[in-house]
Amino acid sequence: MNETKLQNTSLMVLLTLVSIAFIWIVLPFYGAVFWAIVLAIMFAPLQHQLQRKFNWPHNLTALCTLIICVLIAILPVIIISTLLVQEGAALYSRIESGELDIAGYVSQFKQSLPPYVQYLLDRFGLGELSGLREKIIKSTMQGSQFLATTVFSFGQGTFEFVVSFFVMLYLLFFFLRDGAELARKVRMAIPLEDNQKRLLQLKFNRVVRATMKGDLLIAVTQGILGGFIFWFLDIPSVVLWAVLMAFLSLLPAVGAGIVWIPVAAYFLFSGAIWKATVLTLFGLFVIGLVDNVLRPILVGKDTKMPDYLILISTLGGLALFGLNGFVIGPLIAALFVSSWAIFIDGKPKVQLP
Repeated sequence: MNETKLQNTSLMVLLTLVSIAFIWIVLPFYGAVFWAIVLAIMFAPLQHQLQRKFNWPHNLTALCTLIICVLIAILPVIIISTLLVQEGAALYSRIESGELDIAGYVSQFKQSLPPYVQYLLDRFGLGELSGLREKIIKSTMQGSQFLATTVFSFGQGTFEFVVSFFVMLYLLFFFLRDGAELARKVRMAIPLEDNQKRLLQLKFNRVVRATMKGDLLIAVTQGILGGFIFWFLDIPSVVLWAVLMAFLSLLPAVGAGIVWIPVAAYFLFSGAIWKATVLTLFGLFVIGLVDNVLRPILVGKDTKMPDYLILISTLGGLALFGLNGFVIGPLIAALFVSSWAIFIDGKPKVQLP
């Protein structure tokens, strides 16, 4: 008995050590591994449909699914990222050269405010623009330096980026081909009841698909609509503002309004009434309603978490993991809630398929 216990303890120690060592080895490519898993979950239904319809060899089916994934999910992101870097660099260059005088626009905006609003700003010490101009100039210089450093670092890290990209594609191929078997082995290794393991896997898949298919598609739609109205109103740096609105749309209680509302206010107080009216109506009744219309269709009610939990987990994920965090954060939050529900109730609350 003691010998068996010693063997089990030794095995657990060995498993812990080799697992830590393995995680340490793959940690430089955690982003590639993570996105390979996410994309495999997203395109697994397509993989199964192709397999059932054409009955191709598994390698061919996985390869075709991988090509479709690259064309509709990966290539557009690369193109938009390239345009964003170029437009951002051009914008910072215009600000740094003085061609785009943000401080002047702020001053003009203050002067266009009603007198009582200007009085209130002055009374609370918010009307002095000299310090604001200095801060804007300083922030502009820092932003330009940051962008230049980022672009230079990207150039230096091109090799690492290319390696990570192809590692992701390589892993994605095998995850698509062998995903069901890998998921089964992971379930077997987890020391929980079968229903509990299935519940966690179901929650994991639902959150990933809801975030990618639902939240991300909604954000992209709002970004495209915001970019369109900015282009229609002849607002410069359309791609930059569109991407910013799409990014902010991922955050509940914030949304794209944090971008278009100040612009509409500037148009209103600067006398461009028709632009302010068009932007406000479009923002409220087109951009603002996208979430209410598309989310029930794309996400559904069973994956809906409270807005405050999504907001905190998304912000925390972004702070810890960068852009990967907009998926990692809500995913961890969903698994946290599900795990505690299992612990408290002792059995799943949902009807499993």
